[in-house]
Amino acid sequence: MVDGAHIADVADVPEGGSYLFTAEDAFTNEQEVILVHCDEEPGIEAWVNTCTHETQRFDRGSGAPIRDGQIICPKHGSLFDTCSGECDNGEAAGTTLPGVEVAVTDGEVVLTDDNYDYLRDGGTGDDGPSSSSHLSF
Repeated sequence: MVDGAHIADVADVPEGGSYLFTAEDAFTNEQEVILVHCDEEPGIEAWVNTCTHETQRFDRGSGAPIRDGQIICPKHGSLFDTCSGECDNGEAAGTTLPGVEVAVTDGEVVLTDDNYDYLRDGGTGDDGPSSSSHLSF
């Protein structure tokens, strides 16, 4: 048994999409986090729900766009590896998404990062920055 807050069941994380939840950091700031499938152990990774190039949310309530194991920034199209968080193209090239530590045990995803406390499923409730992109996936 892993110590930490239950976030979701692995089955709740959509293939080709993301599961959005809100956590609180050590400074009591609410932070959106996404869970995504990864081909490497533990099979699920958690990333802060913001592109490193601009304050652009990946998942705005309907799942982050993901293709071929990469999270797609809806504004400029930068691609982030779902397993490592690294980006090697576009405006965000050379950056890595901030990760949030999770564990997978008995089909459950558990928040194990000491820097965050689980608050709730879904986003922060604000609209955040909007995308000016015309990219389609």
